[in-house]
Amino acid sequence: MSPTYTPDLLSALAVFAFASSITPGPNNTMLLASGANFGLRASLPHMWGVTVGFIGLIALCGLGLAGVFTASPILHAILKWGGAAYLLYLAFRIGTARGVGAKAAGAKPLTFGQAVSFQFINPKGWAMALGTVSTYVPAKGFLPNLAVALLIFLVTNIATVFTWTAFGVGLRRFLDRPAVLRTFNIAMALLLVASLYPLFAELAPKR
Repeated sequence: MSPTYTPDLLSALAVFAFASSITPGPNNTMLLASGANFGLRASLPHMWGVTVGFIGLIALCGLGLAGVFTASPILHAILKWGGAAYLLYLAFRIGTARGVGAKAAGAKPLTFGQAVSFQFINPKGWAMALGTVSTYVPAKGFLPNLAVALLIFLVTNIATVFTWTAFGVGLRRFLDRPAVLRTFNIAMALLLVASLYPLFAELAPKR
């Protein structure tokens, strides 16, 4: 069976993939900080881990994980809030980093495995993956359509993770002063915390 995308829906999916991938969020903030602190080559495992992990997340949602969460909302809640806690820990790590590259004693970029694992507890990643499968993958010819969606996100993610990491690398020469680097890392940590706003907004009393 071949994909059943219409040109309009395919265009909409491409726009959604780009817009959701390029906008600031936990992954892009961490890649920006990694590029600035460790450089492009050292950040490559982190970059590939983001891409592979997120593509895997979309695939699993398409293959039925979304249905598991519908049947067991508590499981989704545990994963969601566990991810928020881990994100706060990563924000702390970034905010307390004190040197660029080798000058940061004991500091190291995320490994490939850590970056892959993070995708499964990233609130923005779940929203993107579930939104992709529920809105942009037609039910008729579902598996071929899912493959098309995965390919679009693969290409988009490779481009966007490179863009954010390279932007961080470009900032390295401005961050060689401890006070400037400290300010930058604190700003990145605060951005990570701010990315959890939609999650904490769910706790606000409804009026």
